[in-house]
Amino acid sequence: MELGLQNKVVLITGASKGLGAAIATAFAEEGSKLILVARTQSELDQVAANAEELGASAVLTIAADLTQTNEIDRVVSKAIAQFSTIHVLVNNAGILGSFSSFADLTDDEWLQVFNLNLFSVVKLTRAILPYMVQQHWGRIINLSSESGLQPDAAMPHYAATKAALLNLTKSLSKAYGQHGVLVNSVSPAFIKTPMVEAMLKQIAQDQHLSIQDAEAYFLKENRPHIELKRGGTAAEVAAAVVFLASEAASFIIGTNLRVDGGSVASI
Repeated sequence: MELGLQNKVVLITGASKGLGAAIATAFAEEGSKLILVARTQSELDQVAANAEELGASAVLTIAADLTQTNEIDRVVSKAIAQFSTIHVLVNNAGILGSFSSFADLTDDEWLQVFNLNLFSVVKLTRAILPYMVQQHWGRIINLSSESGLQPDAAMPHYAATKAALLNLTKSLSKAYGQHGVLVNSVSPAFIKTPMVEAMLKQIAQDQHLSIQDAEAYFLKENRPHIELKRGGTAAEVAAAVVFLASEAASFIIGTNLRVDGGSVASI
């Protein structure tokens, strides 16, 4: 199937590892022009080299801290200077924060997670939308989480940001669909990424468990409804993102695509 993404300019945040790197790989295979954004330049360089080998028609890397407004402005300025526009925005950057209960979380921990997971999305989307509206074509895919629909007792700060992203996605879809900008979200479940592995290490330390036992504990306590009885892969999530960005999804807007192995029990 021709997805119509050849030479489309795609900006991906959190692109240096995990889901972001997998999403970059998937767009590279479609021949897209990539703008890869993350904090660490050396890691971005590795993803960029791989993307070029796989067929990306151009790659720009920008090391930036998206919790800083001036850094977001710099990212957009560099992207527009090189490519003149942006067709697809993938808001993937995020952190889990501390695997803690509500009572144990500090104000600073709440702010840290909200600043990256939500406010950076608001600021970057606001900066890029005018270019999409001007060309009457755009795709915005926000990476939410099953936690936004089915939160755990732990990490309420993380779950709250992901629920907010789902609400923001629906609101933006209603505001900008008439301008040719399709806004959707993808909600993964248990995906083995560096971020999730760091969470498992914390659980192992707190519960005095091995990493393997920590994973089994987490799945039993927090993800008992995964019907496929396994974690997902970053490539499976990336495939959903690329689909929503493509011409094949031209009548899909304001939708949350769950890539969760059946984990979310609601209809």
